[in-house]
Amino acid sequence: VRLVESGGGFVQAGESLRLSCVVSGFALSGSDVKWARRGPGKGPEWVLSAGQGRFTITRDNAENTLWLQLNNLQPEDTGLYYCTSTSLGISGPGTQVTVSP
Repeated sequence: VRLVESGGGFVQAGESLRLSCVVSGFALSGSDVKWARRGPGKGPEWVLSAGQGRFTITRDNAENTLWLQLNNLQPEDTGLYYCTSTSLGISGPGTQVTVSP
């Protein structure tokens, strides 16, 4: 079982990114896979709660992929974004998002 994220990068404040989390070894449908992030010097947090309406998650069960749309990114959104399953106890390596002022 594996989770692999991609799509991170360097952007300026106000720009957008679309991240993907590809699930292998089990079905995304019905799973508890979620997006989380860890900023520099901060603890992990759930992305939807942190985004305050700017972030959207969509599930593509046919492609076993969980998408994360990040809009109006701000410098405080800088961090490692990763997907994780609490029930399976696994997380992906993450993809880095860096937002400049």
